[in-house]
Amino acid sequence: MLILQPMASEVISVTVPIIIIDLHEDGFHPLLEISVFGKAFLVVLDTGASKTAFDHALLLQIKEDADIVISEHLSTGLGTNNMASSTLIIDDLKIGNFAIEKLEVAVLDLSTINIAYRQLGHPEVLGVVGGDILMKYKAVIDYGAQTLELKKL
Repeated sequence: MLILQPMASEVISVTVPIIIIDLHEDGFHPLLEISVFGKAFLVVLDTGASKTAFDHALLLQIKEDADIVISEHLSTGLGTNNMASSTLIIDDLKIGNFAIEKLEVAVLDLSTINIAYRQLGHPEVLGVVGGDILMKYKAVIDYGAQTLELKKL
């Protein structure tokens, strides 16, 4: 009897550097460089965020015709449970050379993050990469090596 074994799926993996910033006696945040709309941006790597979220005003600055859709749901977290939110489908998000297609991101007012970062002398961020990406692509964050590994099976 012949038993056929399924062919092993090709695993696509990428390891990219993260930047650890010091919040001056208030902990640390890992930052990650991504590409959206063909441009490079920094985002916070946020294991506590359930969904990837980008700042509304910054999105409109980089893509005036972004098809942002107002959501009926209120966002929770970020110190509130009644923040109005919208969504946007991102067709071309890249982390290193790792392409993520058709990702729905939350679009929120994240200006307070950038205000705090500016006061601490840190660079502006587009938003946060959250658990939706981290879980789907089996993220491994190595603080010692300051890297993020993602895998597509």
